[in-house]
Amino acid sequence: MLIEKRLSWTMFNRIAPTYDRANRWLSFGIDRYWRKRLVAQIPHKVGQTIVDLGTGTGDVLVALARRFRDRHLIGIDPAEDMLNLATPKVAKWGPQVQLKVGSADDIPLDACSVDALTMAFAIRNVPDVPRALQEMYRIMKPGGTACILEFSIPTNLLIKRLYLFYFRRIIPVFGGLISGDRAAYQYLNVSVEAFPYGQEFAELMKKAGFSEVTVISMTCGIASIYIGKR
Repeated sequence: MLIEKRLSWTMFNRIAPTYDRANRWLSFGIDRYWRKRLVAQIPHKVGQTIVDLGTGTGDVLVALARRFRDRHLIGIDPAEDMLNLATPKVAKWGPQVQLKVGSADDIPLDACSVDALTMAFAIRNVPDVPRALQEMYRIMKPGGTACILEFSIPTNLLIKRLYLFYFRRIIPVFGGLISGDRAAYQYLNVSVEAFPYGQEFAELMKKAGFSEVTVISMTCGIASIYIGKR
């Protein structure tokens, strides 16, 4: 069964209870390192507002709260069940951190209202990626920074073959066992392989208006961070 992008939020609602555990097991814990690298790209500015799109269960939002203790942080996701799991994680930071239901291609924030944004492993699930990038550009203040973390495909042929075998054969089986929803983890490899990465995605950011777009390749090209300036 193939899951439509526009309905992917319903899939994330289904797998929400096991989402964090599956991430740790299937990535061998490397996803924590990737998210830490993502947050490290956001510059420190006094009194800034930072939004995390596709915040899910709030892992990036928590990392942001730890790094930027006196900042206004907003986590946005279309899957309410994921946000319900994020709520207790961010509760200790009080009103500094807010959670909102919303999608990246129709962000419920005013124009030029945020200083920086992050998005981890969620841009490929957005039905209209160019529109989402335009929305990101719209809500950011001049001089702001956008940092997007997403899976990519390794260029080394041997690593690429091993990576695709793991994504196509292993992840659906073990992801299905952990979550009880094999279709969700079949969607994972399909969405990753179909998504533009590297310079192709960097060009999409430039077309949306972002400048100084750079790409940081991590773990032999398995994941990449895309950084753009408003």
